[in-house]
Parts: sequence; structure tokens; C-alpha cells
Amino acid sequence: MNTASAPIDFYFDFTSPYGYFAATRIDALAAQFRRAVAWHPILLGAVFKTTGAQPLTMVPLKGDYAFHDFARTARFNGIDYVRPAQFPIATQAAARAMLWIHAAHGGHRASNFALAAYRAYFVDGTDLGDPVAVAAIAASLGLDGAAVAEGIQTPEIKAQLKLGTELAIERNVFGSPFFIVDGESFWGFDRLDQVRHFLQHGSI
Repeated sequence: MNTASAPIDFYFDFTSPYGYFAATRIDALAAQFRRAVAWHPILLGAVFKTTGAQPLTMVPLKGDYAFHDFARTARFNGIDYVRPAQFPIATQAAARAMLWIHAAHGGHRASNFALAAYRAYFVDGTDLGDPVAVAAIAASLGLDGAAVAEGIQTPEIKAQLKLGTELAIERNVFGSPFFIVDGESFWGFDRLDQVRHFLQHGSI
């Protein structure tokens, strides 16, 4: 594949606030440079087992700052955000649903679901760990909620998410959001300006 037209790999976990913020921006940024985005849901829990890390909010001293920064970053960027009552949460159901939707309906509808799921969690407080709630989000987008609920329980989709997370780790993905652009890695919502510069100039 010609590097100049290669998609941007976007790795994220549905319980990541910064992943949510990035999800609202990455497609528009890529479109400015005629790039597509390959959305990759992963499970940070599995990643953290490899890195020895843990959620920011569970780290002494960093926890209160992180919650403050989530809200501040959302305000600064004009992104709707309400601190969820439960944080973090298990996100297997949402990640599997996205993979099933991608397989059944294509990448565009899958990324639309991802955005809707993120908003459901970080604005409406919906528990994405609940498969019923996840299916309802899909149904609100005109998808067959019952089919989604069945699809996320299939061995094939479960295996796909596990493999996708393992492949992400092999590419040295260690957080959310994480972007790989033409072999160059960027971690964090606050790196999108660097991503833009790299897309424009081919280097930093």
C-alpha cells in the first residue's frame, strides 16, 4: 500500500475519557489529509497486565488530578462530558459489538456506533458493561439490537477482540488513545496537533 494513502490506526478503550475525546476529532483530522481511519477497540486491562500500569484514577495523587483534567479537557475542547458514576468499567461488550457491526455493516457504521457508545457512557452515564444497554445503543442507530446482542457472544467475535488486543501490544500500543501514522506512534489526545503536523510534513 502507498504510505501516503495508508489509514491512520486509532486504538482506544471505551472506558478511556481521552479516547472519547480523540474519537470526536480523529475522522475530521484524517479527512483533511485524505486519509481513512482504522478504528481498533482494545482492552486496556490486558494491556496493563503487560505494562504493569493501572488506570490513572487508581494511582495515588494522580487520581483526583485525572478526574479534574478529564472535565477541564472536555470544556477546553467544547466536548460534552459528564463524569460517569461508575469508572472505570468493563468494556468487552461495547468492543465486541463494534467488531460485530464492522463485520456485518462496515467500518462507517462501526465508528458511528463507537461514537454513540462513548457519548452514552461519558454524557448519559450508560453502563457499557451491560450487553443489554450496548444492544440498545446499536438499536438507536437503526441496527438490529437482538442481532448485535447475539453477535457479541459468538466465539469468533470474542477471539477477534482478544487477537486485536494482542496485535496492538505487539505494535507497542500501551494506552488509549493511541495512533500509528505511517509507522510513527503517538499516545494521547494531546498529541493530535503532532499527528496533524506529521500528516502535513511527513516528519517532526
